[in-house]
Amino acid sequence: MSNNPRLTHLQEDGTAAMVDVSDKPLSHREAVASGFIRLAPATVALIGENLIAKGDVLGVARIAAIQAAKQTGQLIPLCHPLPLSHVEVGFDLREDGVAIWSRTRTTARTGVEMEALVAVGTAALTIYDMCKAVDPGMVIGEIRLIEKKKEPVESHNPRPPG
Repeated sequence: MSNNPRLTHLQEDGTAAMVDVSDKPLSHREAVASGFIRLAPATVALIGENLIAKGDVLGVARIAAIQAAKQTGQLIPLCHPLPLSHVEVGFDLREDGVAIWSRTRTTARTGVEMEALVAVGTAALTIYDMCKAVDPGMVIGEIRLIEKKKEPVESHNPRPPG
């Protein structure tokens, strides 16, 4: 962390503002986020055997996460709406809950971290919603950014044949 940290979404007078990225070059961007929802072992077993009354918990959570990632600019006030080129969501059933991860990609002037984080959070909330009747003690947490990448878009100026 720098000696003089500056919050980029604040103007000089302290009011909130969307960051102007219009002068930034387009870049290929990718982000990976993860999280965890702590569940009773019996609930994990029900999910694994697809016996939750509301249906396929992980299948529904995956679709919800993808939908949410695409809506991040509408959910988080100062996020730029991004043209996502890919959203991937995965789950790992563990004895004490479900580990969740998401990978998001775009070519844009700003990062795609919030989309990955929103996907993970929404997947966890969807699991919670689908399992609340059998496990009122669920705990959602540990949502964090794991990785982000940025690569410049190479200019393509093909020469005409001849």
